Amino acid sequence: MKLTTDELNVLNYSDIFFSCYSDNERGCWGLVEDHTLVYVCSGEMFLQEAQHTIKIRRGECVFLRKDHRVSLTKQPKGKEKFIGISLVFKRAFLRKFYQTIDKKKLPLQVRKHTPSIIRLPQTPAITSLFQSMLPYFDTSTQPTDRIIDMKLHEGIYALLDIDEQFYPSLFDFTDPWKIDILGFMEKNYAYDLSIEDIAHYTGRSLATFKRDFKKVSDLSPQKWLMEKRLNVAQDKLLHEKKKVSEIYLEVGFKNISHFSTAYKRKFGYSPSNATAL
Repeated sequence: MKLTTDELNVLNYSDIFFSCYSDNERGCWGLVEDHTLVYVCSGEMFLQEAQHTIKIRRGECVFLRKDHRVSLTKQPKGKEKFIGISLVFKRAFLRKFYQTIDKKKLPLQVRKHTPSIIRLPQTPAITSLFQSMLPYFDTSTQPTDRIIDMKLHEGIYALLDIDEQFYPSLFDFTDPWKIDILGFMEKNYAYDLSIEDIAHYTGRSLATFKRDFKKVSDLSPQKWLMEKRLNVAQDKLLHEKKKVSEIYLEVGFKNISHFSTAYKRKFGYSPSNATAL
C-alpha cells in the first residue's frame, strides 16, 4: 500500500499500526480490545471517555487500557498532517513476555492503574522507540517479524520503566471481572453492540451472559435494549422537544423508518405525532 497525503492511510504490520492523512479531522468511537500505545508523530489527537477529554500533541504518547470504549479524533495542525503510530499488545504476546520475567522481582504490592487513558511522560525510551519505526512505513522497507517482536518488547520495557503500576495492568491474566450487566447496558444502550459484544465487555461468555441476564430481567437482552431505546426516545420527544431526525440516531437506531415503526408499535402513535399530545 502506498502512502499518499490527501487521504486517510493505515498500514498494519502485525500489531503495529501507522496512520497518516493531511485533510480534515477524522474521528471514531472504538472499543479498545487490547492494551495499546498511541504515539503522535505530527498533528494532534483528542481522546474522550465519557466526559473526560485528553489532547495529545506532537511527540506525546498515551496508553489505552483494554476493554474500554474511547472516542479518538485525529487531525492535522496547521500545515502539519496527522501521523500516528500504535502498538497493540495482544494477550498471547503478554503471556509469552510474562514467562521471561523473574517472578522474584515482581512488585507484588503495587495496584493496577484505574484510568483507562493514561498520558505518558516524554521519556527517551518512548521517543526513540517510535521514531525508530518511521522508516519501516516506507513501502520499500517492510519490517521482519523479528523486528516487530523487538519493538513490542521495547514498548513493554518502556512502560514498566515509567511506572510499576503497569505490571498488574499488563499481566493480569485472570478471567475478566463480571461487571454489572444492567449498569453496563444503561450506559451503553445507544451504541451498536451485539449481544456477543456486551457479554464480552461484562466479562462473560455468551452462555453465562444469557443465564445471568435472566436473573435481572424478564425480557430478553434484545427486547430490553429495544424498550430502553424507545423509552428514552419518548422522553426526548415529549420533554426535550427534539426532532425525530435527531433522536433516532441518539438512541441507537440505524434508520428512521425502523425507529418510526418500532415507536408506533409500542406507543400506538408515530413519533412525529408525539409533540402534539
